[in-house]
Amino acid sequence: MHDESGRGVAMTKHAVVIAGGGPTGLMLAAELALARVDVAIVERRKNQDLVGSRAGGLHSRTIEVLDQRGVAERFLSQGNVMQVTGFAMNRLDLSDFPTRHNYGLALTQNHIERILAGWVEELAVPTYRGREVTGFVQDDAGVDVELSDGGRLRARYLVGCDGGRSLIRKSAGIDFPGWDPSISYLIAEVDMTEEPAWGMRPNERGINAIGKLEDGKRVRVVLNEPHVKKGGEATLDDLRRALVAVYGTDFGVHGVTYLSRFTDMARQAASYRERRVLLAGDSAHVHAPTGGQGLNIGVQDAVNLGWKLAQVLRGSSPETLLDTYQAERHPVGARVLENSLAQVALMRGDERTKVLQTRMSELLKMAEPRKHYAGMMSGLDIHYDLGPGHPLLGRRMPDLDLVTESGATRVFTLLHEARPVLLDLGAPGARDIGPWADRVRRIEARTTGPWELPVIGPVAAPTAVLIRPDGHVAWVGDGTDQGLRDALTCWFGPGIEQAR
Repeated sequence: MHDESGRGVAMTKHAVVIAGGGPTGLMLAAELALARVDVAIVERRKNQDLVGSRAGGLHSRTIEVLDQRGVAERFLSQGNVMQVTGFAMNRLDLSDFPTRHNYGLALTQNHIERILAGWVEELAVPTYRGREVTGFVQDDAGVDVELSDGGRLRARYLVGCDGGRSLIRKSAGIDFPGWDPSISYLIAEVDMTEEPAWGMRPNERGINAIGKLEDGKRVRVVLNEPHVKKGGEATLDDLRRALVAVYGTDFGVHGVTYLSRFTDMARQAASYRERRVLLAGDSAHVHAPTGGQGLNIGVQDAVNLGWKLAQVLRGSSPETLLDTYQAERHPVGARVLENSLAQVALMRGDERTKVLQTRMSELLKMAEPRKHYAGMMSGLDIHYDLGPGHPLLGRRMPDLDLVTESGATRVFTLLHEARPVLLDLGAPGARDIGPWADRVRRIEARTTGPWELPVIGPVAAPTAVLIRPDGHVAWVGDGTDQGLRDALTCWFGPGIEQAR
């Protein structure tokens, strides 16, 4: 459902307003819609068209997240399944990892956004297109949001998914500390009169590359610039100068349809929340695109935040649950920033760095380092610190084959509705979650497959697991119910009997 009119939106009320309809904003909207939250998107583009291909694909954990919602096949059918994970140009094979999706997906951002937007439209999320958030004022009950067309929205929460230059972050007064750029790159999609020098050409500053686009005719160029440029729109003259600096010619470049500048600047919001304003995706963290993690962790930010925000809005959980969004996702973002800085440093082409590249390549060919880095870059090793206990605690739940009273199924199938699940693998009827039955689905099941985690390996089979809507394990049973009620209360609010 789209409001294209540009008028008649004064003081329209929603539970959540999302500023920005890129991959993070779209995923968050879907998560909230699945939880039956009244959510709306404000997006400056009049349609979902995206100039240039932008990000190049999905990592394994993001594919799993989409599988948890039953939409992974929409993406898999449109892209190329392949080993896309790497670290500083060292390919990292996931094919022996214990996941149904032991690969990545080569699929450009324009297609990813198109598919996400189609799903969000099916979920009937209203989108205020051709408009931007220009300001907001918070109070104890919500946020008044001003739009560029003069309209106003009222929301209980506002989420900034409006990119690295986020107006939401700046207006909320949230600091954005980090590293200034040491190198700048141009990325372009163009025509060339002359046959270019295809392939990679590293120099002392970093990587340069020229390759064919999907149509096999036009050209995609990535070049490091002779001097660092921090801001301003990139121009055709900038592109020509950079080509001449690297190749000695500009190959008759013309017909530019996409041209942008990026740097290795790495910054992260000091806080992901300021009262009723939250940040996700590039609004919360920016870094070099090396390794392709930005879009992926933005989507995963949304899946971590969505169910928590929905429970607070429903009143089943206290507002303090939102503090766990910062606690869990900020360390993930910080690690990605460090990874991006390390990769940019490793890809410099001076003779000293080449020695380091050789040693790093040798290391990543060994089994354990390869698994460690592949788990990190793919997102399969993410571990939220929920305290001591079983290795499953705080990690992604494996997508096991299950046998239930209603037939065979998979763990991820049980998560399609974005609801928590208590998976009881012990004696039938052993666990009573009556006080939480209105919000937690209890499933009795059997599984005979091995319990194995990426990087860690085999783990002891539990008798029960409490799975959050984001697919992470909140409690593990070892034959008793010890700690179960505390975990249910912590993550899903007081039970009915406790709330009376």
